[in-house]
Amino acid sequence: MKSDPLFNPNLRALLFDLDGTLIDSAPDIAAAINTLLAWKSHPALTLDQVRSMIGNGVRVLVGRAFTFRNDMPNEDRLNELTSEMMGIYADNLTNLTVPMAQADALLIAVRQKGLKMGLVTNKPEVFSREILAHFKWDHYFESVVGGDTCPDRKPAPGMLFHACSELGVKPETAIMVGDSPADIDSAKNATMKSIAVFGGYTNIAADKLGADLVVNDLGEILSHILEID
Repeated sequence: MKSDPLFNPNLRALLFDLDGTLIDSAPDIAAAINTLLAWKSHPALTLDQVRSMIGNGVRVLVGRAFTFRNDMPNEDRLNELTSEMMGIYADNLTNLTVPMAQADALLIAVRQKGLKMGLVTNKPEVFSREILAHFKWDHYFESVVGGDTCPDRKPAPGMLFHACSELGVKPETAIMVGDSPADIDSAKNATMKSIAVFGGYTNIAADKLGADLVVNDLGEILSHILEID
């Protein structure tokens, strides 16, 4: 364990991203954005195309989707489209969304280890809380920081600092777990160690993100952080 790049005898908390890290929400997000595109007479995107567009919040996703369809919206129209997208997605948060492999086992093990947990996601906070409640994960997280909780979103460090403050831990005693550049860069900006997980929503491979540790799935964290084989 002491040779592990994440070894820290003072470790107190793990911070998790949501989309692409703890849950595979892309099918629901794709269904929502394709509904919006259809309303505007645009053809649907494939699931893989939508996966590549997720990661910096709903507004950015909408901008990317419409730009991909050669319909780049100005600021006012993007605001309107984002509002429509939020309404569509709000009614369809968990129809097709499923936990990532071993997410349940990891959350249980982290709790048993006595570590605190925070959720730090660019998804709106109210959506995030509803999803956590759906999977009966809400009791694991003492802090839920959404994309509308703080003034700045990941990769700015403020959301991570906010989560640490709510958990009552120092940033240097926490680790950020995520799948995208926004997650890992936010950890770097917070001078916090990080874990990158393969299989998420990014066009950049997990081992190219510059994380302190790269894992193939959430289960590998059990051995690195929790010393469970």
